[in-house]
Amino acid sequence: MLMPIRSASQDPKKPSQFSRMQTAIYMLNHLLGVMNQTKKPTALIVGSGPGGLASALLLAHSGVDVTILEKEEKVGGRTKLVHKDGYTFDRGPTFFHYPEVIEEIFKAIGRDAHKELGLMPLDPMYRLVFGAGGHIDATSKLDEMTERIRDLAGDKNAEGFEKYVLQNRKKLEFSKQCLQTPWTSPLNILTKRAMRVATILKPWASVAGDLSKHFDDERVRLAMSFQTKYLGMSPFHAPSLFTILAFLEYEHGIFHAKGGLGSITKRMGEIAEEMGVKIRCNTPVKSLIFEGKDVVGARIEGEEIRVDKVVVNADFAHAMTTLVPNEKRKKWSNKKLEKKGYSCSTFMLYLGVDKQYDLHHHQIYASSAYEKNLHDITNHKLTWDDPSVYVQNASITDDSLAPEGHSTVYVLVPVPNTHETIVWDDIKDDYRDTIIKQLGKLGYDDIEDHIVSETVVTPDDWGASDIYRGAVFNLTHDLKQMLWRRPQNRFEEANNLYIVGGGTHPGSGLPTIFESARISSKLLLADLGMRPDWNGVDSWFQDVRRPKVKATTAKPTQGTQRTTGDGHAA
Repeated sequence: MLMPIRSASQDPKKPSQFSRMQTAIYMLNHLLGVMNQTKKPTALIVGSGPGGLASALLLAHSGVDVTILEKEEKVGGRTKLVHKDGYTFDRGPTFFHYPEVIEEIFKAIGRDAHKELGLMPLDPMYRLVFGAGGHIDATSKLDEMTERIRDLAGDKNAEGFEKYVLQNRKKLEFSKQCLQTPWTSPLNILTKRAMRVATILKPWASVAGDLSKHFDDERVRLAMSFQTKYLGMSPFHAPSLFTILAFLEYEHGIFHAKGGLGSITKRMGEIAEEMGVKIRCNTPVKSLIFEGKDVVGARIEGEEIRVDKVVVNADFAHAMTTLVPNEKRKKWSNKKLEKKGYSCSTFMLYLGVDKQYDLHHHQIYASSAYEKNLHDITNHKLTWDDPSVYVQNASITDDSLAPEGHSTVYVLVPVPNTHETIVWDDIKDDYRDTIIKQLGKLGYDDIEDHIVSETVVTPDDWGASDIYRGAVFNLTHDLKQMLWRRPQNRFEEANNLYIVGGGTHPGSGLPTIFESARISSKLLLADLGMRPDWNGVDSWFQDVRRPKVKATTAKPTQGTQRTTGDGHAA
């Protein structure tokens, strides 16, 4: 108990005015001291895509007061659900692969990713139908996959697959650290991690070139390389590092999320709010607030929000050209952004049909002229005669997506990003008809007669959704735009600004986007002088000197559950 100070001659029952003031000052100083000790650092996240939500989870658990600003009416960005006429579709990604990163993020916050997100392994993962003849049902059971390749293409290619698995297992082991560590300059090449990777990576080689050493059957090479489309690139241009994309599927499998992949971001948003994160939907950001080179917050309609740190989770080029004044950007100026390489786009059909198809959950039709198809995309041409098509028939696995006896059919066609030579308003109906006919090659012979709900999405529509040039996979992943040549996780042209998503290191695709969130969160927390408790998951990087910060062990935020498990599926 605080006791007022009094003189010896003073009546103890009547403290003087001086002593009362002294006591008040003492109490005020004490209160201010307590407030200063308990005041949380603040962070603002612009955009609630998977990267922004993962950042929010890690930062909130670590003791940061987090607010998310989302322009749409619900979280998820392109990884969210679309409801129409009683049917549910994923807006963008339709499957989950390489769950290790999200497992570790959830372990860091005391949760189990598989239990929280409802991940369901698929086997077969997908059927790949070749226009050149034949098909293969891809599986993560490696012995079975070897035999299926043998049946399709003979002993040499089966043996090649076994060598491919061993090579890429080693490639992943060596490259993982590089992909999980920020790159800030060419000098990073001299680090131990880069030297180790250099022993097995050949920067001059492409995915297609690397695979030709293992497989002489074009169809098998295609089965190990079409995954470069996850980066929006051709296997003839993608660096050989990305042979690991297919390997990750064969080694770890792919997953469906009950209710659609968009249910993942929905659940992540719910968990974030349980942890105290404030999510403000229908709140577009007008601009970031700069004081010199320091970003100190963001402007929204009728309000300025000031914080310690800002995280941007949005299409990079669009965000830069709309949120950051051009004069604040030299390396990433509007003029330089125009000259950068961008991924392909997609032509989409979301079809609600009054029939159930006993067909695979995922199917890919690979054009009989696959290389020409890729060449057309690179050169801003549409393939009309035999385009490659991806189809998801998720209702075969998940009956929650459509009315009883009905199906959702999701169709994706890789096409060029927006270009003056392609006027989609003039051709989209004809191209839609072309793609509907292509579906017959995957068993959907009569689908035209059963469509009761239909949505068409073109690259122009993606562009209107704040995606620069409609390039849904962001900046290309060639050597000119990777590692330190990509926008950095701790943005190099402003203070207190961090980038998350496909536009930063390590790149596009859900696993790498989650990794970008983890990298950026580690940097942000270190810059705040925080060393959080991530339940045994390392909150810093191997082979990188940890900054000298005052260790702060964050208590689990409200709604967080600790676990002693390893975060993997039981």
